[in-house]
Amino acid sequence: MSSDAPAGGSTDVDRSRLYPRVTSFRFRRGTLTAGQQRNWEQLWPTLGRDLRIGPDRGEEPPLNAGEWFGRTAPLIIEVGSGTGISTAAMAAEEPDTNVVAVEVYQPGLAQLLGLVDRGGLTNVRMVRGDATVVLTELVGSESLDAVRVFFPDPWPKKRHNKRRFLQSGTIELIADRLKPGGVLHIATDHADYAEWIAELLATQDPGKPHVIPLTYPSPILLERPTTKFEGRAEREGRDVNEFVYVRPRQDSGKTVAAHRPEAGENDTVRPRQDSSDEETAS
Repeated sequence: MSSDAPAGGSTDVDRSRLYPRVTSFRFRRGTLTAGQQRNWEQLWPTLGRDLRIGPDRGEEPPLNAGEWFGRTAPLIIEVGSGTGISTAAMAAEEPDTNVVAVEVYQPGLAQLLGLVDRGGLTNVRMVRGDATVVLTELVGSESLDAVRVFFPDPWPKKRHNKRRFLQSGTIELIADRLKPGGVLHIATDHADYAEWIAELLATQDPGKPHVIPLTYPSPILLERPTTKFEGRAEREGRDVNEFVYVRPRQDSGKTVAAHRPEAGENDTVRPRQDSSDEETAS
């Protein structure tokens, strides 16, 4: 799963202008199967939303989750939903939540449409575009119950680290968008990115919106299926590091001090469900 598009393109570089992350954003295109094309044509107008792109795109109108889902429920945003395996499986286990999956890869979204349709899921919607724009323009402060960032693009070359989705600015942005008690759940199988994330979490400014380790039972589901890519990482001996953090609740004007996670430390250990990213939506 990827939270960032690969480098390339030239005109759509204004997507993260409010936060310190250098991007070269573009929609990732791919060939749709006949079934995926049918899903796109039939289901996307109801279940999906395309963000405008280009230098003259203007600001996006805010997300009206109650109207889009037809109900009020805890709202979860998943950044970089990939082919949607985890999204669909977790949404099925949490029917009382509203889940918005954000992704740039059209075939992945088309596959998720198929999973949602075949599973009879009514609690999943999708946005095609940059997650930073979703967080800056579509949702407001203290509006989200959780944000999930599973296996974001690690941009492993040092000169490309600035392109990583998770930066100090985006951690603060996510914390601001979470309600007090809202959960940030991150997973990565890239060791250097895990160290990077641990450092970001350890050096947050406690005077600004921030998150701290979750030390009580999670209000949202943490168990997720093991995808094809994660299974490959495990076979190759790469550890999956998870960070489960929460926006602190105010307690007499004080918050709990942040814990410094060690690189390689798994904040949450839980059983896994086996799954595969190779399923093709139809």
